[in-house]
Order: sequence, then structure tokens, then C-alpha cells
Amino acid sequence: MGYHPGLEDDGVYLAAVKARLDSALFPHNTAFFRLQTQATVFDAGMAGFVRATHMPLAWAELSWQLACLFAILFACHSIARRLCCDPQAQWAGVAVVAALFTLPVTGTALYLADQHLHPRNAAAALILLAVSRILAGRPRQAVPLLLAAALVHPLMAAFGVSFCAFLTLALLDSVHARVLSLHARVLSLSERPRIAWRGKAAALIPLAWLFQPANPAWVNALNTRIYCHLAQWTWYEWLGALAPLALFGLLWRATENNMIGRRGEKTLARFALAVFAYGVFQQALAVALLAPSGWARLMPLQPMRYLQLVYFFLALVAGGLVGKHWLRGRAGSVSVSRWALFLVLMNGGMLTWQLASFRGSAHIELPGMRPANPWLQAFAWIRASTPKDAYFALDPWYLRAPGEDYHGFRALAQRSSLADEVKDASVAMQVPELAPVWARQVAAEQGWAYFKLADFQRLKAEFGVDWVLVAYRQPAGLACAWHNRALAVCRIP
Repeated sequence: MGYHPGLEDDGVYLAAVKARLDSALFPHNTAFFRLQTQATVFDAGMAGFVRATHMPLAWAELSWQLACLFAILFACHSIARRLCCDPQAQWAGVAVVAALFTLPVTGTALYLADQHLHPRNAAAALILLAVSRILAGRPRQAVPLLLAAALVHPLMAAFGVSFCAFLTLALLDSVHARVLSLHARVLSLSERPRIAWRGKAAALIPLAWLFQPANPAWVNALNTRIYCHLAQWTWYEWLGALAPLALFGLLWRATENNMIGRRGEKTLARFALAVFAYGVFQQALAVALLAPSGWARLMPLQPMRYLQLVYFFLALVAGGLVGKHWLRGRAGSVSVSRWALFLVLMNGGMLTWQLASFRGSAHIELPGMRPANPWLQAFAWIRASTPKDAYFALDPWYLRAPGEDYHGFRALAQRSSLADEVKDASVAMQVPELAPVWARQVAAEQGWAYFKLADFQRLKAEFGVDWVLVAYRQPAGLACAWHNRALAVCRIP
């Protein structure tokens, strides 16, 4: 797993933390990171930690990233101990989760864990710890963990609360017996006629804003996020969403019927049932919310992201089964050669994919490291050499430029900028009131590759931008203070 501060979502959260630490930063367009972070205590908490410890922010972020990853693996081991009594299977499950941290969760634009400090990593650790407490028979200890997750990342915490509710019910003998009885009845029933619920549900929900027409700019921002439109998902994305649920359903029945091993594993069966029921419920909810005729204003809730938890549990359980049935040598001893092959294949494959995905950047971007990436070089010069109130314009598609590797300008250059077409669209999608501002600024930057001096002066007159980051060699007429082999930093006269 690599480490890339300022990457993707960290362009929002890291900018918010830096703005709290230095109020002189970002005099323009702060809404593009402040509005998304107003529902979490993450940025305020990180800023408070830096002030209290006097630790440089870059090292504080790296330290908390390592702490979150450790907490995730600790929680996974605690869960594995409850699901399997074999220590080798437990550690195999943890090893698979660690190897697959950067596994994409199908169709959701998520990884199991982000390659930078993100409140989602902290929330995942807290949710998994809560799950381990429920499996240990101490559900009350799960409550403060879930509340803490809600303070850090409310959306992911909602999925965690949902799963913990299903798990608590599945562990009850009375509920499990009823589920088995219901399952037997369902198998003997034919499909019943469908009922049109939408109209009735609309009459029961007093939230009128759900049915208000959305502004066109917001719709355009929403349309940039394919994960909010299930009709646009490919067959393999659907396979990645539904196959894990089917596998957990089969695991539940197989374990319940003593088909795996000679002894029935009660806790594993109940856990598989909880994951299956949680997944079916959340999938049905997602289909209702993301249907073309559904409630568009609820699409930013991103209901398909329930799959992150399912993928954590899939990796953990699959690794445990591999450890139990394949990593043993003769007479049940540990097979060093099989473990070595297993770890090399898992970690080597993911490392190769990571290096190919970030060809322009160091695999682990440590604080103080001198970047070879020309974009990061430009950001570093801007951060050190331009006024804090500088207002930049740059290619609205810069995040997708070859070698840029999705590093956020605001977070790393620490300067205000006009809206971009890629990351700021996701912010506009979540905040409809911000969408017209995003649409106006992005529209003004269209045709960036062909801009002349007059176009840059138009941006200055319309928005007040006074600096630009452009390709080297720059258009004639700009006063450029720095350049490398790919980029130039210039003032607009």
C-alpha cells in the first residue's frame, strides 16, 4: 500500500485542516472544502492535535494514517478470533485484508482503505472495533465506538450502525431460528406480484425537499459520478456487488449444515447471515434511491458504498478459509513454503498494480521528500514563493493529466484556485447550492489548452484570479516566475 498525501479526497480534507491552522490561507473558494467537512470533526480534530503536540502537520497525518491502519488490522484480528479458533486461519484473514487495502470496491470509487489520511479510514477502524465487541458479547461497548465513527464520518457510520444491528439480531438464537423457518417457506413460495410503492411512500414522507426539482448545474455535477447511476454500471461492477452477497449466503447455509469442516461453526454461520441480510437490505435500498425514477436529491448519500464493509468481511473470511484449508502442511503443521507463496502473490500483485497506477509519483511520499513529479514540484514552488492570497487558475482537468496522479492543488500548493472539473464536481454534487458556482467557473475555463493572453485576462476580470499554472512553454504575454520541464507558474498582467 502506498502513501500519497493530498491525493483525491485528501485534496478536500487536508485543505480544510490547513485552513484551520492558518486563517490567512484560501481567501477564495473555501466553500469547495469547508461545506463538505462541516458534518465531521475531522479537520478540527487534526488541527487541534497539531496545535497541542506541535508536531508538523505532514508527520501528524502520517502518524494517524499508520494508527488507523493498525486499528483496522487489530479489529480484523479480533473479529477473526471470534469466527475461527485456528490461529493460522486468523492471521491468514488479517494478512489478506492488509494485502488488499488498495483493492477497489466495485463501482463505488472507494478502496478498502485510502492511501492517505481520510476520516473514512478512522471510521472503518471504529466500526470494525464495534463489530468485534458485538461478537465478543459486549454490545454496549460498541455504542461509543459507533458514536465516535459518526462524528468522524457520518455516512460510513450509518452503514456501520446498520450492520451492527443485523449482526446483533443474527446472534440471537430466537431470531436465527425464525430466519431458518422463513428461509424454508420462501423456497416453497412462488414470486408474488410487484407493488408500486413509490407513490404511497411519497405520501408518507413529510420531507418536501426530496421532491423538489434540482437545479441543472447540480444535475450536471451529479452526472459526473457514475457510482450514483446504477443503470450505467457495467456487468462486472454488478458482479462485484452481488457475488459477495451470494457467497455469504452460501457460506451461511454451508456452515449451518456442517458442510465446512466436521464441526458446525455457529458464530461464523451467524456472522455470514448478518452480512448477507445487511447486504440484501442495503442493496434494495440503493436500488430504490438510485433508480432513474427515484428521489434524485438522495443520490448524494451514495448508498452503494455499503459494499466497503462487505469487502472487508469478504477479504477477512476468505483469508481465514485459505489459512484453514490450504496453508497447512502435513499433520496440520505450518507450511512455510505455502505461506511464503501466499504472501508474495497477494502483496506482490497489489504492489505491481499500485506502481502502475502512480507512475509519476513515489510509492510512499514521505514528509520532506523532494518530489520528482513535475506537478508536485510546481505545487511546492507555489507554496513557498507566492503570496498566501494568490488566486490561481489552472486546467480544470488537471487531476487527470498524465503523471499528475490526482494530487489536489489546494491541499498541496496551499493557494486558492478556481473550481476544477474532476474533484470539485463531487463536492458540488453533495452541496446543491454550490453547483451553480462550480458550473460557472468550470465553463469559463473550457478550452484551456488553447488559451491566449486575452483569455487569462478575461478570467482575471471575471473572477479576480491573478496567477496561472500552465504548460511550459507558456502563452506569450504572461509574466512567468518559474518553470520546469512540463509546467510554468505565471502572473496575469
